[in-house]
Amino acid sequence: MRPLGQLLLLPLLLLAVGGRGAPRDTLACSQGLACRLLDTDMLCGTEPLGPGCGLVLARLQLEPALRCTGPVACLPCLEARLRLALPPGTGEPRCPASSGIPGAEDGGKGERWSPMDGAASSQPNITGLLLLSGHAYAFSRCVAVEVRVPLAPTLPGRPLGWVTFRCFEAPLGSELHVTAYTNSRSRRRLSQWQRVPDCSWPAAQAAVPQCQVPRLQVSPGPKEVVVEVQGAMAGHSYTLRLYHNQSHGAGGSGRTVTTSGPMNYSLPADEVLPCLCLQVWPETQDPPRATLCPFSNDTEAWERLWARSQLVLHTGGQALTCSLSAPCDLPAELVPCWQPEPAGPCQALPSLQQPAVGQGPQEFGGLQPHPNLCMQVWSGGQVRLTQCLRDRALPGRTDDLLLLERRERGGNASLCALEQGTCTPLSSFASAGAGRPGLLEQELRQDVAAGQCRQVWHPENGTGVMLWACPLHKYLRARWALVWMGVLLGAACLLLLLLLKKDVKGWLKSLRADYGSEGPLRGRRALLVHAAEPAAERAACALTAALHPLGLAVVAAPGGGSGVAAWGPLPWLHAQHRRALRDGDTIILLLSPAAVAAARRWDSGARAVPGAGATESGPGPRHGPGPDEVPTVAPCEVFAAALSCAVPMLAAGNGRYVVARLEALVPAVPPALRAAPAFALPSEVGGFLRALAGPGRRRGRWPEPCVAAVAEGLQRAVGE
Repeated sequence: MRPLGQLLLLPLLLLAVGGRGAPRDTLACSQGLACRLLDTDMLCGTEPLGPGCGLVLARLQLEPALRCTGPVACLPCLEARLRLALPPGTGEPRCPASSGIPGAEDGGKGERWSPMDGAASSQPNITGLLLLSGHAYAFSRCVAVEVRVPLAPTLPGRPLGWVTFRCFEAPLGSELHVTAYTNSRSRRRLSQWQRVPDCSWPAAQAAVPQCQVPRLQVSPGPKEVVVEVQGAMAGHSYTLRLYHNQSHGAGGSGRTVTTSGPMNYSLPADEVLPCLCLQVWPETQDPPRATLCPFSNDTEAWERLWARSQLVLHTGGQALTCSLSAPCDLPAELVPCWQPEPAGPCQALPSLQQPAVGQGPQEFGGLQPHPNLCMQVWSGGQVRLTQCLRDRALPGRTDDLLLLERRERGGNASLCALEQGTCTPLSSFASAGAGRPGLLEQELRQDVAAGQCRQVWHPENGTGVMLWACPLHKYLRARWALVWMGVLLGAACLLLLLLLKKDVKGWLKSLRADYGSEGPLRGRRALLVHAAEPAAERAACALTAALHPLGLAVVAAPGGGSGVAAWGPLPWLHAQHRRALRDGDTIILLLSPAAVAAARRWDSGARAVPGAGATESGPGPRHGPGPDEVPTVAPCEVFAAALSCAVPMLAAGNGRYVVARLEALVPAVPPALRAAPAFALPSEVGGFLRALAGPGRRRGRWPEPCVAAVAEGLQRAVGE
């Protein structure tokens, strides 16, 4: 027998593949080991038992690999590498050395080891059976390998060498469970999960046909869309599929086109919808697919989809059911609404909307069918579809009134009428009538409580909001009764007017005289004197505007015009005062806070403007200041200058003076002006107008429109 050292130096790198191994399966052993494939398609669980000493598996290592039949015809697989050792606790193997396991000399079918193994087979050795299994989701495969180890002094547990099996095939990206064990009685197993590389593995991208997926390019046009398959390899078959992607299944009906190499496919624009998707893949086993859904944001595709969608209402059961059918999933919301008139608006019912789900029917539990009920489909803030129950033979009338009942804490309930987009409280709706006089809150509440109104919506839990449809024709009788009462009342009033015909004629004649084209103050003139402050100026403007329609010609001071520009304000005022006294015009002194202050200075002995009015009439001894006195006001204060003209004339009883006091600003008339008749405006407008009219119109009552117009203008001016 040759020395064992010589046997270990033999370069046994790779033994021939034997047994029933597939032609593409390979087996390699490290130096010092001899191995061969016995069976590459063995039924798992039927492996035989061997001697008790056997071999021990020390390590299992899995590596990704490719099994190729050509440069670009490879399949992904996992390579299994096993490290062998002697069982621990054995210095020398206790099992008899042999040249092989029984029946293994010829592989069970007359097959022998290769001649290069002859030297090893003539030496005593340990023979073991190594079993490998690979399990994936859809298949299992078991492989049997015979291993011979030359009998030599080896430490227990020390590695003997490596056995490499190439390889376990599996689909791209799948998981494979590889298990390795020997046929010894101990049956120590090593197992490991490993994922097969997918197309992201650089080695697979150029060698695995499944990873060579072409690209899709879409070119839309006005009448058709061109789909271009780019990157397809010539001579390889590919499948192009067009389908509608929906949540209830993307594998539905579609259109499939088979081609070999690059291609262009034309699709009519009318068939383009938002959910239209494209897929392309090579004609290989378990190929990856390139998917493209390019029309999800196409506005025209969405409009085309809504035109092909349909909403159907069903009333067969106790609750309202609707179904929305469309070629694609619709991101929409179903909203029940109430439409009393066919062409009128449809008011959404509160808290009853729900999202549209799938293509099947959807039930609105608790919503009872009624002729006025409609269903709207809302999407993107717009009403896309509407379907109503108006033409169905359902209980209820189209003129029913919809009431909303809201349950509150404590058992109280509030009712409101849903109409024209709002919910009006029943008390306000009954009093205003909302265009239907005669609807009484008490009657409606009684009918709801007594069940005379039909319950359109009731929540499943019995709480919250309820909807009632009350028959409106029941209350129309009361409305017509009120109409007849109004007609009778109008006839009685007309008869009374006929009986009082003469008095009516006199009243109309007086009214025509008061409101004729000639104003009641026609031909009268007045000089309006006021202080230079905003409140007085606004009141003077309002008073002038209100007196002008009555025929009174009013000249206001301070005023404007060519006279003021030529003479200055004080000479112009004195000229107007002289003219008013000469022609018998009325001089109106309008009292405001500044005017009252000027009058009080007059009472205290200060003269507004020295020498003013000396040509007409001098002041009395009480009011005449000395020649050395200095004026306390500026010469341009018109009202202070007017007092130097008016006070002496009032003391002498000359002229027609009227004092108008703004009662909101002036509480009383100063003593210097109490000789003239005074009126508080706007409360005493009637007496003020009679004073302006003169002795001929002092008696009687002025027409109310005239008094109201003057009072309203003054009130607005003082309020500003």
